[in-house]
Amino acid sequence: MGIVQVREYFRKYSLEDRIMEFEESSATVELAAHAAGCEPARIAKTLSFKVEDKPVLIVAAGDAKVDNGKYKAFFHTKAKMLTKEEAVELIGHAVGGVCPFAVKDGVSVYLDVSMKRFETVFPAAGSSNSAIELNMEELEKYSGSLGWIDVCKNWE
Repeated sequence: MGIVQVREYFRKYSLEDRIMEFEESSATVELAAHAAGCEPARIAKTLSFKVEDKPVLIVAAGDAKVDNGKYKAFFHTKAKMLTKEEAVELIGHAVGGVCPFAVKDGVSVYLDVSMKRFETVFPAAGSSNSAIELNMEELEKYSGSLGWIDVCKNWE
């Protein structure tokens, strides 16, 4: 998968032109913020986990960290991140470009409330040098999110 599939996905909504491809890497929060010209907190990082052998994505603000206690209370299990290989196999995107768009079937997506303080955020668009700027309603709609959750800390 990757940026080609994400571009195809957004074409259905006439939003493919909003995808930004950078000359530089956007594989980390810091690199993405530099490339997009925004503060690191506005980077919507997509974290990939395994819950009962099923892939789960949590999209959170760039300055937020997963709070193990909140995570366990919500998912009823300890946080276990996917390996690089599992991310490609189960999500369909490589680490550095993982995003909640054009993912494989069976992937559950959640949005963390840490992003709600911003008008817009910048999630990746399927590659390690891409992003798309979306407001919260758009992020919720196009990510296929199962809802907003509160599993992060250090952003307030």
